Amino acid sequence: MSTRVLVADDSSTMRKIILRSLQAVGVPTATEAADGDEALKIFKPGDFDLVLTDWNMPGKNGLEVVQEIRKIDKDVKIMMVTTEAEKSRVLEAIQAGVSDYLVKPFTADTLREKLEKHGC
Repeated sequence: MSTRVLVADDSSTMRKIILRSLQAVGVPTATEAADGDEALKIFKPGDFDLVLTDWNMPGKNGLEVVQEIRKIDKDVKIMMVTTEAEKSRVLEAIQAGVSDYLVKPFTADTLREKLEKHGC
């Protein structure tokens, strides 16, 4: 069984990079969302093993996506993928319920390590 992934990022280029990185680490397909609002429309508890969300997006930002998903699914792994690496921002994301943090730019190896760490 392969990992079911939802990728939310307002940059189509970044979504392509994330999808290629996922393929490189053995996740053949992922569902894409162009922003936080679309991600929340797509997300249903039990449909995904992992959510990768950008922080800065129009509409609902990544933090709001995390907060909304946590209200309906406490167990899904959520990874914030962002350029925001300030300690206060990282703490804010952790308090909102992210499982991990992936700072852009990242390599497929870094993504693989994070996925393995969380059993994905």
